[in-house]
Amino acid sequence: MCYAPLYIFCGHHLLAAKLRSSNVDPADGAKEELERIIKLIREKWPETHILVRGDSAYAREEIFHFCENQLLVDYVIAMGTNSVLKLRASDVIEKAKHEYEQKLAPITELVESFFQKNEDLEEVKKLVPNSTWYRSICYKNETSWSYQRRVVTKVCYGNDGLKMRHVVTSLPASKIPPSKLYTKKYCPRGEMENRIKEQQLDLLADRTSTQTFDSNQLRLWLHSIAYVVVNAFRQHC
Repeated sequence: MCYAPLYIFCGHHLLAAKLRSSNVDPADGAKEELERIIKLIREKWPETHILVRGDSAYAREEIFHFCENQLLVDYVIAMGTNSVLKLRASDVIEKAKHEYEQKLAPITELVESFFQKNEDLEEVKKLVPNSTWYRSICYKNETSWSYQRRVVTKVCYGNDGLKMRHVVTSLPASKIPPSKLYTKKYCPRGEMENRIKEQQLDLLADRTSTQTFDSNQLRLWLHSIAYVVVNAFRQHC
């Protein structure tokens, strides 16, 4: 009953805006768009290193395989957690938990010296920073991956308990450690969400309300052209 557009950005530059129905695979058309865009980039910048970033919807074997077989193309893509990844990170989870409890203990002791033992400490606990650890492993999804790949796990333990995030990457550990890979290579992907907001909130790109799919795709492209013009004005003026 609605649409799920595929957007590809390079920084502030909009490279693709493809309308899709919402009942298709979340990664539908992504590989084909990557092939088209990378081919165009290579025509002008043959020696430029390209890093493909995406959320967990794009953690697919076909996308990994395509990037791995391209010269100077790497990827860092989020993936969902599972029992195997959690088990492999069990030692790091314990370290993060222990570190957080060590930071929390003196704060709790100080507060309890001023207030009754049954005083609610939840608000105080929020002031204690989370403990964050990273670890890198070789992992293979038995059902869909053709071979082992590097997965970087972020373990965060704090007042809200345990939170885990994972990214799969073609960048080797010899080139970049897990903490920098996550913070410097993957996290900038979140900036793309602001570009989508500019498209849909500021330029009304979600106004896909005509009766046919093709006419709504045309609308999306017109709004995309508007974004390109506004972005050029923002950069040059």
